Amino acid sequence: MAAASVATPAKAMPNTQKVYEVSHADLPVSCPLPEMMLWNSHPKVYLPIKATGKARCPYCSADFLLVD
Repeated sequence: MAAASVATPAKAMPNTQKVYEVSHADLPVSCPLPEMMLWNSHPKVYLPIKATGKARCPYCSADFLLVD
């Protein structure tokens, strides 16, 4: 019998998502985000997202998009 595959929610995985959508209500944006499972996986860095609507974390290369 084959093993059953269990889907794991993205928030339960340790910072594996590579694109995060944030709104103006989330500003200022920092990485890692507080709700990330491994919130202390690298030093907290604030991202300059307001001017262009996008930013990349210099530590983990996660992309952040400003939507709304």
